[in-house]
Amino acid sequence: MSLSRRTSLSLHSHPTLTDDSVLPLTSDEIQSFLDELDHNGDGLIQYSEVERALDAVNEELTPSPRPHNINHPSKDDVARHAFLRDLLGTTSTSSEPIAIRREDFAERLKSWNIPSMKQSTSNEASDREYMSSIGPWRRFRSWWSVKGPEVLFLGLVVGSILGMMLWQSLKYSLNPKYRAAFGWGVVLAKTCAGGLYFTMFYLVLSMSRYFSTFLRRWYLVSRIVNWDLSQSFHIKISCLALGLATLHAIGHLGGTFVYGSRSSRQDAVAEVLSPDLVPRPYNAYIRSLPGITGLVALGLFYVLAGLSTPRIRKWNYEVFQLGHLLMYPIIALLMAHGTAHLLQFPMLGYFLAFPTLLVLVERITRLFIGFRGIKATIKILDSATIQLTIPTPKPEVLWRYKPGQYIFLQVPSISRFQWHPFTISTCINSKIQLHIKTDGNWTSTLRDLAPSGEKGGTEGELVVGLNGPFGAPAERFYEYSHAILVGSGIGVTPFSGILADLQERDDRSHGGPGQATAPSEGINEKTSNSNPLSRTLSRTLSRKKSRTRSQRNSTRSPYPPDYKRIDFHWMVRDKNHLSWFSNLLNSISKSQEYHRSLLSSSPSYPHLDIRLQTHVTAKRKSLTTHIYRWLLELHRTDDHPESPLTGLLNGSNFGRPDFIKILDKHYEDMAEYQRSSGRHREGGEGGAEKLKVGVFFCGAPMIGEILADRCKALTKRGEEEGVEVRYHFMIEVFG
Repeated sequence: MSLSRRTSLSLHSHPTLTDDSVLPLTSDEIQSFLDELDHNGDGLIQYSEVERALDAVNEELTPSPRPHNINHPSKDDVARHAFLRDLLGTTSTSSEPIAIRREDFAERLKSWNIPSMKQSTSNEASDREYMSSIGPWRRFRSWWSVKGPEVLFLGLVVGSILGMMLWQSLKYSLNPKYRAAFGWGVVLAKTCAGGLYFTMFYLVLSMSRYFSTFLRRWYLVSRIVNWDLSQSFHIKISCLALGLATLHAIGHLGGTFVYGSRSSRQDAVAEVLSPDLVPRPYNAYIRSLPGITGLVALGLFYVLAGLSTPRIRKWNYEVFQLGHLLMYPIIALLMAHGTAHLLQFPMLGYFLAFPTLLVLVERITRLFIGFRGIKATIKILDSATIQLTIPTPKPEVLWRYKPGQYIFLQVPSISRFQWHPFTISTCINSKIQLHIKTDGNWTSTLRDLAPSGEKGGTEGELVVGLNGPFGAPAERFYEYSHAILVGSGIGVTPFSGILADLQERDDRSHGGPGQATAPSEGINEKTSNSNPLSRTLSRTLSRKKSRTRSQRNSTRSPYPPDYKRIDFHWMVRDKNHLSWFSNLLNSISKSQEYHRSLLSSSPSYPHLDIRLQTHVTAKRKSLTTHIYRWLLELHRTDDHPESPLTGLLNGSNFGRPDFIKILDKHYEDMAEYQRSSGRHREGGEGGAEKLKVGVFFCGAPMIGEILADRCKALTKRGEEEGVEVRYHFMIEVFG
């Protein structure tokens, strides 16, 4: 198959390339690329020159090649040579030198419609220009849609901490009897103590997974009280707590105790504390209940902080986890710290009671769960990924397992103390599946428990502990018949899990690869003759189809009644971030291709229309690298339909996506869907039934602001044009 044929096939899955707005390689870029290839300046592009450039690009793009890469050691040179010959426009396998004139090769480059290196820069400039053009109010509204809830949350946290600090500061600085007895130290110590009340409350509460999952029931609450950022928030609030505790100790050790032990201050101390407690030397303050509990708690806090550093966590995860058990004696000491009632009512214990109870219940539950083993199956999917299939425990007490949630997994044969979080990929027939990237010590050990073999090998058994589910990100996703998912990096794996779950359910309902359920729509004759399952289904449905075919062809909408469209845009900086999750995405692509192959007419759409678009955003300075990665991405064969660069069946774009045009095109598609499907409001005349499109976003703020503004603008446009399409923008943050 020639490259031109492969290119035309690939362009079908590359909307960006077929878009009239794409900026193709300029004449200067083409000539510069040819100059780099034509080393000897003879006016010919020779096979050896093209090969030399490919080797250099492979060293940059795939220094550690995966099985799907052309330069992987397990591959022979057949695929590599076929790619190089196709670039030159020949299928000859002779040993004679192959060459093509510069002018002819330039025409081939133009026909491939490769985007210019300026395209990504143009898209970024377009984004900035767009945000500058929409006006101050719309810019603020878009910014608030993205950052507003986070600002409210931080305002709540900072405001409560500063408010308590201010109250304590004024209380002890404005009352002369406290300063007369203990000097400046009492003001510093009690101001910091005031800050510790809410700081410790938030610190312990951020460790409660059940509480954050409970908040997910109310979208607005979960957006403001954003516990999805719990890990980052927990680290920052811990540093604040340690700093305040240290200043609190300094205020007492260097101020309060020093002044309170002086003989000249004993009358003032007696007035604040009690005549029975004076004279009171410095050592008496240290040996008191507040002194001992405070110093021990602070010391343990520093030990815990030291054991929580990234270096310790990487060196030994069990030490990291066991170190966190110190929080329980720390909390107990802090609760006892104020029970002497020396200066005021013991407030800290009341602030710690509720979150500590939540965390204790969760940890005790996890402890007992760890001894209730669940038999699971493990299978190696590829060089970077394993799959676990686990029956869901019964009963599901608090909430049901859903794709997109995450669980804590324990494998006793590795360690009874280590629990690691993983996202649920699918949840079908009371079983959940996890796709785990083996890039660490624990996951690599887990991989060793699976039967060895090639991709798609046999399954093995092991016993695991399961704690959860937690989080449920994007659970509002199921409320919309159409959705756009935009995310970046590894944090969007919950989106992928939801897509895989939807596709699995669609396969079971309408027949999919390996399923025995008959599809509800027509079967393509060519596919029917080549697929045994399709032949059987075709014979079963032939009578019914023959009676109704003529009527259906004249009246039937190309959209099934339960049509659901999902657009998934995944942005990553480097293509290697795609490879470990390629198995799950490719399973979706295969199912989509299968369902489309069964459609009896064109245009026609499957029940579940998932459109996967991956965007590799890392820029390349070398023009040769830029062009070759596009050509490698377009190089697909019937035997190897996966990209030799990313390993994905769906097309990948290189550069920053233009979401202004992407959303505008989506609106036009939805408007066409309204017209073609003939859907109307129930019991009403005129006007199409309202379509709710959920736009879920996790990524860079500027992109979120553009999406938020376009959702508002397109909803307004729909109202003006009589197209009942409503876009709902929602933030998802996975932490």
